[in-house]
Amino acid sequence: MSLIKQHQNCLLDIARAAIQHGLTTGKPMPLSVLDYPEELTALRASFVTLQKHQQLRGCIGMLEAIRPLVTDVAENAFAAAFKDPRFPALRASEMSELEIQISILSPAESIVFQSEQDLLDQLKPCVDGLILQEGHQRGTFLPSVWESLPEPEQFLRHLKHKAGLPFDYWSDSLRVYRYQTDKIA
Repeated sequence: MSLIKQHQNCLLDIARAAIQHGLTTGKPMPLSVLDYPEELTALRASFVTLQKHQQLRGCIGMLEAIRPLVTDVAENAFAAAFKDPRFPALRASEMSELEIQISILSPAESIVFQSEQDLLDQLKPCVDGLILQEGHQRGTFLPSVWESLPEPEQFLRHLKHKAGLPFDYWSDSLRVYRYQTDKIA
């Protein structure tokens, strides 16, 4: 479900306002879903990615749609700016250099495969986002990660590593799900 440009711009404004509110107050921005159209209040999962000079500066999101899209975007923008454990909290001086990208996820679908090669053969580079799960260990890569890891073997190896598994890990109990995203920048 793609959003019209006006709604895309609204979500980018919400993300920027949530970060600005966080810089000012140190807290997430309160939001009333009653102030937004139905398309923006549907339960949808999103990721907010922050970049500074084309370098990752924060990325946080949800894999399951458990809250209204506007709320999800606001919460994820705040978390990407201030709670991503890979980066220090955003400083006000960085705000003008920040590029914000929102990825709205489709519901994840299980991939049925017989082997690692079968899984690799089913992947759609630059289209699929993947969730890899083994027991309590889980990792995801958005479709945009294909830009830096364009080969399916490489993409899957690094996703295993992100999930806390060895690069060459394989098990019959491994679960993999695919999703697509609508990207807003």
